Amino acid sequence: MKPLVLGGKVKAVEIDNDVHNHQVLRLIDASVEQPSGPNDAVLVKEGRLKLWVPPSAAVFVGERPEGTPAPLAITLGEEFSYLGPGDILGVHLDTGKVRTLYRRSSRHNGFLLTERCNHYCVMCSQPPKNVNDGWLLDEIARVIPLIDFETSYLGFTGGEPLLEWQRVVELLRLTRDMLPNTAVHLLTNGRGFVNAEVTDAWASIQHPNLSVGIPIYSAVDAIHDYVVQALGAFDETVLGILRLKELGQRVEVRVVLHAVTAPRIVETAQWLARNLPFVDHVALMGLENTGFAIANDRLLWIDPLDFQEELALAVDILDVARVPVSVYNLPFCVLDQKVWPFARQSISDWKNTYLPQCAGCAAKTNCAGFFSTGRPKQSRAIEPLHTF
Repeated sequence: MKPLVLGGKVKAVEIDNDVHNHQVLRLIDASVEQPSGPNDAVLVKEGRLKLWVPPSAAVFVGERPEGTPAPLAITLGEEFSYLGPGDILGVHLDTGKVRTLYRRSSRHNGFLLTERCNHYCVMCSQPPKNVNDGWLLDEIARVIPLIDFETSYLGFTGGEPLLEWQRVVELLRLTRDMLPNTAVHLLTNGRGFVNAEVTDAWASIQHPNLSVGIPIYSAVDAIHDYVVQALGAFDETVLGILRLKELGQRVEVRVVLHAVTAPRIVETAQWLARNLPFVDHVALMGLENTGFAIANDRLLWIDPLDFQEELALAVDILDVARVPVSVYNLPFCVLDQKVWPFARQSISDWKNTYLPQCAGCAAKTNCAGFFSTGRPKQSRAIEPLHTF
Protein backbone atom coordinates (compact mmCIF):
# COMPACT_ATOMS: atom_id res chain seq x y z
CA MET A 1 0.00 0.00 0.00
CA LYS A 2 1.28 3.46 -0.93
CA PRO A 3 0.86 6.52 1.28
CA LEU A 4 -2.20 8.64 0.62
CA VAL A 5 -1.40 11.33 -1.94
CA LEU A 6 -1.54 14.62 -0.04
CA GLY A 7 0.16 16.78 -2.64
CA GLY A 8 0.71 17.03 -6.38
CA LYS A 9 -0.27 19.00 -9.46
CA VAL A 10 -3.71 20.02 -10.66
CA LYS A 11 -4.92 18.65 -13.99
CA ALA A 12 -6.38 21.97 -15.02
CA VAL A 13 -7.21 25.44 -13.72
CA GLU A 14 -9.71 27.83 -15.23
CA ILE A 15 -10.00 31.38 -13.90
CA ASP A 16 -12.74 33.75 -15.04
CA ASN A 17 -11.94 36.58 -12.68
CA ASP A 18 -8.89 38.11 -11.05
CA VAL A 19 -8.25 35.86 -8.03
CA HIS A 20 -5.40 35.58 -5.56
CA ASN A 21 -2.63 33.25 -6.69
CA HIS A 22 -2.44 31.35 -3.39
CA GLN A 23 -5.83 29.83 -2.65
CA VAL A 24 -6.97 28.14 0.57
CA LEU A 25 -10.24 26.36 -0.17
CA ARG A 26 -12.73 24.60 2.11
CA LEU A 27 -14.63 21.97 0.15
CA ILE A 28 -18.41 21.83 0.55
CA ASP A 29 -21.22 19.58 -0.59
CA ALA A 30 -23.59 22.02 -2.28
CA SER A 31 -26.59 19.76 -1.61
CA VAL A 32 -26.06 20.24 2.11
CA GLU A 33 -24.74 23.79 2.47
CA GLN A 34 -24.32 26.91 0.42
CA PRO A 35 -20.98 28.69 -0.02
CA SER A 36 -20.61 31.11 2.89
CA GLY A 37 -17.38 32.88 2.03
CA PRO A 38 -14.60 33.37 -0.50
CA ASN A 39 -12.75 30.28 0.73
CA ASP A 40 -15.61 27.87 0.01
CA ALA A 41 -15.47 25.69 -3.11
CA VAL A 42 -18.06 23.16 -4.28
CA LEU A 43 -16.65 19.64 -4.42
CA VAL A 44 -17.71 17.65 -7.48
CA LYS A 45 -16.66 13.99 -7.61
CA GLU A 46 -17.18 11.34 -10.27
CA GLY A 47 -18.67 13.93 -12.61
CA ARG A 48 -21.91 14.13 -10.66
CA LEU A 49 -23.53 17.43 -9.70
CA LYS A 50 -25.85 17.18 -6.71
CA LEU A 51 -26.55 20.89 -6.79
CA TRP A 52 -24.73 23.55 -8.74
CA VAL A 53 -24.13 27.08 -7.51
CA PRO A 54 -22.68 28.95 -10.51
CA PRO A 55 -21.12 31.91 -8.66
CA SER A 56 -18.97 29.68 -6.49
CA ALA A 57 -15.49 28.25 -6.94
CA ALA A 58 -15.38 24.52 -7.65
CA VAL A 59 -13.01 21.60 -7.28
CA PHE A 60 -13.56 18.67 -9.64
CA VAL A 61 -12.07 15.23 -9.01
CA GLY A 62 -11.62 13.24 -12.22
CA GLU A 63 -13.23 15.11 -15.08
CA ARG A 64 -15.04 18.42 -15.20
CA PRO A 65 -18.61 18.08 -16.52
CA GLU A 66 -19.81 20.41 -19.22
CA GLY A 67 -21.97 23.35 -18.26
CA THR A 68 -20.30 24.09 -14.95
CA PRO A 69 -19.34 27.77 -14.99
CA ALA A 70 -17.23 28.95 -12.07
CA PRO A 71 -15.02 31.95 -11.33
CA LEU A 72 -12.37 29.44 -10.27
CA ALA A 73 -12.44 25.83 -11.45
CA ILE A 74 -9.75 23.38 -10.34
CA THR A 75 -9.62 19.85 -11.71
CA LEU A 76 -7.72 17.15 -9.81
CA GLY A 77 -6.76 13.60 -10.70
CA GLU A 78 -8.40 10.47 -9.32
CA GLU A 79 -5.65 10.15 -6.71
CA PHE A 80 -7.56 12.85 -4.80
CA SER A 81 -10.80 10.85 -4.78
CA TYR A 82 -10.57 10.55 -0.98
CA LEU A 83 -11.45 14.24 -0.60
CA GLY A 84 -14.72 15.03 1.13
CA PRO A 85 -16.76 17.98 2.39
CA GLY A 86 -14.96 19.94 5.07
CA ASP A 87 -11.51 19.11 3.73
CA ILE A 88 -9.19 22.04 3.02
CA LEU A 89 -6.81 22.48 0.07
CA GLY A 90 -3.94 24.84 -0.57
CA VAL A 91 -3.46 25.68 -4.25
CA HIS A 92 -0.82 27.80 -5.99
CA LEU A 93 -2.47 28.76 -9.25
CA ASP A 94 0.73 29.86 -11.00
CA THR A 95 2.57 26.56 -10.48
CA GLY A 96 -0.45 24.25 -10.28
CA LYS A 97 0.77 22.79 -7.00
CA VAL A 98 -1.94 21.50 -4.68
CA ARG A 99 -1.76 20.16 -1.13
CA THR A 100 -4.37 18.66 1.16
CA LEU A 101 -3.99 20.73 4.31
CA TYR A 102 -6.77 19.22 6.43
CA ARG A 103 -9.10 16.22 6.24
CA ARG A 104 -12.23 16.39 8.36
CA SER A 105 -12.55 12.58 8.60
CA SER A 106 -8.98 12.09 9.87
CA ARG A 107 -7.77 11.93 13.48
CA HIS A 108 -4.21 12.71 12.37
CA ASN A 109 -4.24 16.27 11.04
CA GLY A 110 -0.91 18.03 11.39
CA PHE A 111 0.73 21.17 10.04
CA LEU A 112 4.36 21.68 9.07
CA LEU A 113 5.29 25.09 10.46
CA THR A 114 8.77 25.33 8.97
CA GLU A 115 11.45 23.22 7.31
CA ARG A 116 14.25 25.13 9.06
CA CYS A 117 15.92 23.61 12.12
CA ASN A 118 18.87 24.08 14.46
CA HIS A 119 19.30 20.29 14.74
CA TYR A 120 20.41 17.80 12.11
CA CYS A 121 19.10 14.57 13.63
CA VAL A 122 20.62 11.40 12.19
CA MET A 123 17.16 9.86 11.70
CA CYS A 124 15.18 13.00 10.78
CA SER A 125 12.07 12.16 8.75
CA GLN A 126 11.76 15.79 7.59
CA PRO A 127 15.34 16.78 6.65
CA PRO A 128 15.88 20.48 7.39
CA LYS A 129 16.25 23.12 4.71
CA ASN A 130 17.67 26.61 5.02
CA VAL A 131 14.80 28.32 3.24
CA ASN A 132 12.53 31.31 3.69
CA ASP A 133 9.26 29.51 4.37
CA GLY A 134 7.36 32.02 6.48
CA TRP A 135 4.49 31.64 4.02
CA LEU A 136 3.67 28.32 5.72
CA LEU A 137 2.62 30.13 8.89
CA ASP A 138 0.61 32.60 6.82
CA GLU A 139 -1.19 29.73 5.11
CA ILE A 140 -1.96 27.91 8.36
CA ALA A 141 -3.37 31.12 9.85
CA ARG A 142 -5.81 31.16 6.92
CA VAL A 143 -6.69 27.50 7.42
CA ILE A 144 -7.44 27.53 11.17
CA PRO A 145 -10.73 29.51 10.91
CA LEU A 146 -11.97 27.06 8.25
CA ILE A 147 -11.42 23.87 10.27
CA ASP A 148 -14.41 21.94 11.55
CA PHE A 149 -15.25 23.12 15.06
CA GLU A 150 -15.57 19.52 16.28
CA THR A 151 -12.02 18.50 15.30
CA SER A 152 -10.60 16.60 18.26
CA TYR A 153 -6.87 17.03 17.64
CA LEU A 154 -4.34 19.09 15.70
CA GLY A 155 -0.57 18.64 15.58
CA PHE A 156 2.11 21.20 14.72
CA THR A 157 5.62 20.21 13.75
CA GLY A 158 8.77 21.23 11.87
CA GLY A 159 11.68 21.73 11.40
CA GLU A 160 12.02 23.67 14.62
CA PRO A 161 8.90 25.78 15.23
CA LEU A 162 10.48 27.88 17.98
CA LEU A 163 12.85 29.51 15.50
CA GLU A 164 9.80 31.72 14.80
CA TRP A 165 8.41 31.58 18.33
CA GLN A 166 6.55 34.91 18.28
CA ARG A 167 4.56 33.94 15.19
CA VAL A 168 3.98 30.41 16.46
CA VAL A 169 2.62 31.74 19.76
CA GLU A 170 0.21 33.97 17.83
CA LEU A 171 -0.87 30.99 15.72
CA LEU A 172 -1.55 28.95 18.87
CA ARG A 173 -3.60 31.81 20.28
CA LEU A 174 -5.63 31.87 17.08
CA THR A 175 -6.16 28.11 17.38
CA ARG A 176 -7.27 28.54 20.98
CA ASP A 177 -9.84 31.15 19.96
CA MET A 178 -11.14 29.41 16.83
CA LEU A 179 -11.01 25.80 18.12
CA PRO A 180 -11.24 25.93 21.93
CA ASN A 181 -12.25 22.26 22.24
CA THR A 182 -9.48 20.91 20.03
CA ALA A 183 -6.43 19.31 21.67
CA VAL A 184 -3.22 20.84 20.28
CA HIS A 185 0.23 19.23 20.35
CA LEU A 186 3.43 20.92 19.13
CA LEU A 187 6.71 19.11 18.46
CA THR A 188 9.92 21.01 19.20
CA ASN A 189 13.45 20.20 20.27
CA GLY A 190 12.71 22.34 23.33
CA ARG A 191 15.90 24.38 23.31
CA GLY A 192 14.02 27.62 22.72
CA PHE A 193 12.43 27.34 26.16
CA VAL A 194 15.80 28.16 27.74
CA ASN A 195 14.75 31.73 26.94
CA ALA A 196 12.39 32.85 29.73
CA GLU A 197 10.63 35.20 27.29
CA VAL A 198 9.67 32.22 25.12
CA THR A 199 8.50 30.13 28.08
CA ASP A 200 6.45 32.98 29.52
CA ALA A 201 4.83 33.63 26.14
CA TRP A 202 3.99 29.93 25.82
CA ALA A 203 2.38 29.85 29.26
CA SER A 204 0.44 33.03 28.48
CA ILE A 205 -1.44 31.26 25.67
CA GLN A 206 -3.55 29.54 28.35
CA HIS A 207 -4.94 26.98 25.95
CA PRO A 208 -7.05 24.46 27.92
CA ASN A 209 -5.57 21.47 26.07
CA LEU A 210 -2.14 22.44 24.75
CA SER A 211 0.90 20.17 25.10
CA VAL A 212 4.45 20.14 23.77
CA GLY A 213 6.47 17.12 22.68
CA ILE A 214 10.23 17.31 23.29
CA PRO A 215 12.77 14.55 22.49
CA ILE A 216 15.39 13.25 24.89
CA TYR A 217 17.26 10.46 23.16
CA SER A 218 19.55 9.33 25.97
CA ALA A 219 20.41 9.88 29.61
CA VAL A 220 23.96 10.52 28.40
CA ASP A 221 24.34 14.08 27.16
CA ALA A 222 26.96 13.19 24.54
CA ILE A 223 24.72 10.54 22.99
CA HIS A 224 21.73 12.90 22.79
CA ASP A 225 23.92 15.60 21.29
CA TYR A 226 25.29 13.11 18.76
CA VAL A 227 21.82 12.02 17.68
CA VAL A 228 20.70 15.62 17.13
CA GLN A 229 24.13 16.74 15.87
CA ALA A 230 24.23 19.79 18.14
CA LEU A 231 26.73 20.29 20.95
CA GLY A 232 25.10 21.34 24.22
CA ALA A 233 21.59 20.43 23.07
CA PHE A 234 20.94 18.02 25.96
CA ASP A 235 21.54 20.63 28.66
CA GLU A 236 19.35 23.24 26.95
CA THR A 237 16.58 20.71 26.29
CA VAL A 238 16.41 19.59 29.92
CA LEU A 239 16.49 23.18 31.17
CA GLY A 240 13.67 24.05 28.77
CA ILE A 241 11.54 21.21 30.15
CA LEU A 242 12.21 22.29 33.73
CA ARG A 243 11.17 25.85 32.96
CA LEU A 244 7.97 24.71 31.25
CA LYS A 245 6.98 22.49 34.16
CA GLU A 246 7.77 25.27 36.63
CA LEU A 247 5.01 27.24 34.86
CA GLY A 248 2.62 24.28 34.94
CA GLN A 249 2.77 23.47 31.22
CA ARG A 250 2.05 20.03 29.75
CA VAL A 251 5.18 18.28 28.45
CA GLU A 252 5.64 14.98 26.66
CA VAL A 253 9.13 13.46 26.34
CA ARG A 254 9.75 11.49 23.15
CA VAL A 255 12.40 8.83 22.57
CA VAL A 256 12.85 7.48 19.03
CA LEU A 257 14.14 3.91 19.17
CA HIS A 258 16.98 2.93 16.85
CA ALA A 259 20.39 1.29 17.12
CA VAL A 260 21.92 4.30 18.89
CA THR A 261 19.15 4.83 21.45
CA ALA A 262 17.38 1.48 21.91
CA PRO A 263 20.28 -0.44 23.55
CA ARG A 264 20.30 2.16 26.37
CA ILE A 265 16.55 2.58 26.74
CA VAL A 266 16.56 1.08 30.26
CA GLU A 267 19.13 3.62 31.40
CA THR A 268 17.14 6.41 29.75
CA ALA A 269 13.92 5.29 31.45
CA GLN A 270 15.66 5.17 34.84
CA TRP A 271 17.01 8.69 34.31
CA LEU A 272 13.59 10.03 33.30
CA ALA A 273 11.90 8.36 36.29
CA ARG A 274 14.44 9.85 38.70
CA ASN A 275 14.97 13.30 37.19
CA LEU A 276 11.79 14.17 35.25
CA PRO A 277 9.04 12.15 36.97
CA PHE A 278 6.71 15.14 36.68
CA VAL A 279 6.46 15.13 32.87
CA ASP A 280 2.96 14.39 31.60
CA HIS A 281 3.83 11.57 29.22
CA VAL A 282 6.75 9.59 27.80
CA ALA A 283 6.42 8.27 24.24
CA LEU A 284 8.77 5.46 23.18
CA MET A 285 8.61 5.48 19.39
CA GLY A 286 9.51 3.04 16.65
CA LEU A 287 11.60 4.47 13.81
CA GLU A 288 10.05 5.67 10.55
CA ASN A 289 12.55 4.57 7.91
CA THR A 290 12.45 7.67 5.77
CA GLY A 291 14.47 10.86 5.32
CA PHE A 292 17.90 10.68 6.96
CA ALA A 293 17.06 7.26 8.41
CA ILE A 294 17.50 5.82 4.92
CA ALA A 295 20.87 7.49 4.42
CA ASN A 296 22.00 6.31 7.87
CA ASP A 297 20.50 2.86 7.64
CA ARG A 298 23.68 1.01 8.63
CA LEU A 299 23.98 3.17 11.73
CA LEU A 300 20.34 3.11 12.80
CA TRP A 301 18.58 -0.10 11.87
CA ILE A 302 17.93 -2.57 14.67
CA ASP A 303 15.27 -5.25 14.68
CA PRO A 304 12.77 -4.39 17.46
CA LEU A 305 12.96 -8.01 18.47
CA ASP A 306 16.55 -7.38 19.57
CA PHE A 307 15.51 -4.79 22.16
CA GLN A 308 12.19 -6.37 23.10
CA GLU A 309 13.28 -7.21 26.66
CA GLU A 310 14.90 -3.82 27.24
CA LEU A 311 11.78 -2.00 26.01
CA ALA A 312 9.56 -4.05 28.32
CA LEU A 313 11.79 -3.21 31.29
CA ALA A 314 11.88 0.48 30.37
CA VAL A 315 8.09 0.61 30.21
CA ASP A 316 7.85 -1.13 33.57
CA ILE A 317 10.32 1.32 35.16
CA LEU A 318 8.31 4.32 34.02
CA ASP A 319 4.97 2.75 34.89
CA VAL A 320 6.10 1.84 38.41
CA ALA A 321 7.33 5.43 38.83
CA ARG A 322 3.83 6.55 37.81
CA VAL A 323 5.10 8.31 34.72
CA PRO A 324 2.46 7.88 31.97
CA VAL A 325 4.13 5.94 29.13
CA SER A 326 3.10 4.73 25.68
CA VAL A 327 4.76 2.78 22.88
CA TYR A 328 4.21 4.16 19.39
CA ASN A 329 4.76 2.86 15.87
CA LEU A 330 5.53 -0.78 16.76
CA PRO A 331 3.21 -3.74 15.98
CA PHE A 332 2.14 -6.10 18.73
CA CYS A 333 4.03 -9.08 17.30
CA VAL A 334 7.43 -7.47 18.00
CA LEU A 335 6.49 -6.48 21.56
CA ASP A 336 6.60 -8.42 24.81
CA GLN A 337 3.04 -9.14 25.90
CA LYS A 338 3.60 -7.06 29.03
CA VAL A 339 3.95 -4.01 26.75
CA TRP A 340 0.71 -4.56 24.84
CA PRO A 341 -1.45 -2.42 27.18
CA PHE A 342 0.90 0.52 26.49
CA ALA A 343 1.01 0.16 22.68
CA ARG A 344 -0.92 2.74 20.64
CA GLN A 345 -2.29 2.97 17.10
CA SER A 346 -0.12 5.97 16.43
CA ILE A 347 0.89 5.94 12.76
CA SER A 348 -0.95 8.64 10.82
CA ASP A 349 -3.71 7.14 8.69
CA TRP A 350 -2.33 8.55 5.43
CA LYS A 351 0.90 6.53 5.80
CA ASN A 352 -0.37 3.52 7.76
CA THR A 353 -0.48 0.03 6.28
CA TYR A 354 -0.50 -3.67 7.17
CA LEU A 355 1.35 -6.59 5.62
CA PRO A 356 -0.29 -9.59 3.89
CA GLN A 357 0.51 -11.81 6.87
CA CYS A 358 -1.53 -9.47 9.07
CA ALA A 359 -4.79 -10.58 7.43
CA GLY A 360 -5.52 -13.31 9.97
CA CYS A 361 -4.06 -11.55 13.01
CA ALA A 362 -6.30 -11.37 16.08
CA ALA A 363 -4.71 -8.05 17.09
CA LYS A 364 -4.97 -6.23 13.76
CA THR A 365 -7.83 -3.91 14.70
CA ASN A 366 -5.82 -2.63 17.67
CA CYS A 367 -2.33 -2.77 16.17
CA ALA A 368 -0.22 0.20 15.07
CA GLY A 369 0.69 -1.57 11.84
CA PHE A 370 3.53 -0.26 9.68
CA PHE A 371 4.75 2.87 7.91
CA SER A 372 4.12 2.87 4.17
CA THR A 373 6.49 5.81 3.70
CA GLY A 374 10.19 5.70 2.89
CA ARG A 375 11.74 2.24 2.66
CA PRO A 376 9.89 0.14 5.21
CA LYS A 377 11.96 -2.52 6.99
CA GLN A 378 10.49 -5.59 8.62
CA SER A 379 11.38 -7.39 11.81
CA ARG A 380 11.98 -11.13 11.64
CA ALA A 381 9.26 -11.43 14.30
CA ILE A 382 6.37 -10.32 12.07
CA GLU A 383 3.63 -12.95 12.21
CA PRO A 384 -0.10 -13.08 12.87
CA LEU A 385 -1.20 -13.45 16.48
CA HIS A 386 -3.85 -16.12 17.08
CA THR A 387 -4.90 -14.77 20.48
CA PHE A 388 -4.96 -11.24 21.80
